[in-house]
Amino acid sequence: MTETAKAFAKINISLDIVSKMEDGYHYMRTVMQSVSLCDEVTVECSNGSGVSVDAGLPYLPSDERNIAAKAVLAFFRHTGITGYRTRISIKKHIPVCAGLGGGSTDGACVLRMLDSMFDTNLGHALLEKLGRSFGADVPFCIAGGTRLGEGRGDILTELSPIPQCWVFICKPPFSCSTPELFRRVNCEKIRARPDTEGIVAALSDHDLSSVARRMYNVFEDVLPRGARDIADIKYTMLDCGALGATMTGSGPAVFGLFDNMQSAQSAYEQLKSNYKDCFLTETVGRIE
Repeated sequence: MTETAKAFAKINISLDIVSKMEDGYHYMRTVMQSVSLCDEVTVECSNGSGVSVDAGLPYLPSDERNIAAKAVLAFFRHTGITGYRTRISIKKHIPVCAGLGGGSTDGACVLRMLDSMFDTNLGHALLEKLGRSFGADVPFCIAGGTRLGEGRGDILTELSPIPQCWVFICKPPFSCSTPELFRRVNCEKIRARPDTEGIVAALSDHDLSSVARRMYNVFEDVLPRGARDIADIKYTMLDCGALGATMTGSGPAVFGLFDNMQSAQSAYEQLKSNYKDCFLTETVGRIE
């Protein structure tokens, strides 16, 4: 059995850190959105045992440490299905360590495909529960769309879909350490926060401009030295007509929301000469 599907990237329209929980994790509130930038994931199941992953990048694990492999193990463990060797091949288009959920969406895609291939009909709610065991962003990536994430980001509430718009994504050539950014955050001293409630209300009103004006990511206040590119990219996007621009996840990728293709293309043309990872994409809805 072989199946191929798209694994869509996610952006954080907003990202707020409310408090530190007793288990050491931070309580977050984040509005997440799927975009059309995607990896192509192929799953092949044949007689045998074991799981392997080929993502075409030598620094990504090919064994059970890979989140796509963890998805296979979680699925077979839950269903009790045995006797299959699983090979996963991923054509990577989503940048790695960018805040775009590249690994999480691959794992979520594998869960969806296995559910289809073996006709187990687990449904999104159960697949999200399985995904929660190996990645906080995996539950969102199961169905994607427009949702509010709370807790570690894995307690999800369906929101009104964002009005269709163009999304230009630009990733500078460095990575941000997620653990380090969390260590830098002092919840009591956060100076600026996104207007999460305002974003939710604007989504209900189908008001893209109001959504964009309220976007923010609290990690931007604790970025290390040398991350000035993030601010420069934001300003360029805004100068080109973005309704709003912010960093996604723990970065360093930055995205801007545009209500017309021409403005998004202008930002793309200005930034692509300096940054290799530039993607002109658009919002996509929930996977049913």
